Amino acid sequence: MIGFIGLGIMGKPMAKNLLKAGFSLNIYDINEAAEEVAQAGGKRCSSPREAAENSGMILTMLPNSPQVKEVLMGKNGVLEGMKPGSIVVDMSSIDPGVSVELEKAVSAAGGEMIDAPVSGGEPKAKDATLSFMCGGKEEVFAKVKPVLEKMGASVVLTGPIGSGNMTKLANQIIVAVNIAALSEALVLAAKSGVNPENVYNAIKGGLAGSTVMNAKAPMMLDRCFDPGFRIELHIKDLNNAVNASQAVDMELPLTQAVLGMMNHLKDEGLEKCDHSAILRYYEEKEQVEVKR
Repeated sequence: MIGFIGLGIMGKPMAKNLLKAGFSLNIYDINEAAEEVAQAGGKRCSSPREAAENSGMILTMLPNSPQVKEVLMGKNGVLEGMKPGSIVVDMSSIDPGVSVELEKAVSAAGGEMIDAPVSGGEPKAKDATLSFMCGGKEEVFAKVKPVLEKMGASVVLTGPIGSGNMTKLANQIIVAVNIAALSEALVLAAKSGVNPENVYNAIKGGLAGSTVMNAKAPMMLDRCFDPGFRIELHIKDLNNAVNASQAVDMELPLTQAVLGMMNHLKDEGLEKCDHSAILRYYEEKEQVEVKR
């Protein structure tokens, strides 16, 4: 039996994919998404503690470090119900230092922990092709990997606990800067009188082409900013990256620049939009619109 805690934009389709794969789930969430997963076959629980009591593996998919700490260590939390020998797999994207802190608490309670944040957004959560970046002991990872493979196309152990979230921060820096560069380039083309769709079609097969470009350029051209990954969540990840860089006395100038753009859009009420809406930062500055 697997406990699954956190059934938001990402967690809900991930849990459904585990149910489709034949796993039995004890589920918990504070919103009504739990009911939808219950209708698909999950057993609804009243607390993280209850979800952990009857589960040998507990998966968490939550917004940020404070929520993960509360679910694991708070009142009626996972650690109060977890049996010795259980494995906690935190799939949330959080501060790597918090992952290390939580692993110590889980270990003290007789369990094991893997940090396993994901990349791919809602579309890949739905079709079970997420990328999992994992940190922890090799022998524990070996037990967890077959479960994660039912939700993702790539499951890689990157190092000891916390390494998964450090890898995710690297991923989020690369994605953010790519989206900003794509936005800058398309706005330049549009302002110069060159069709941005033609620019995209001409360069997507060359060295500039990327998964990010292929996913986000069509959204920009269609002016569809429905969230696959919200700006507010990317702000959270980049803030975690900045915190991690300060811990090793490093500057992140590109990250800081894109973070500033995202915070500007948040101030304008666009934090729920997809991160491809970085395009609108440039459009606003240059008074031009990118479209097909």
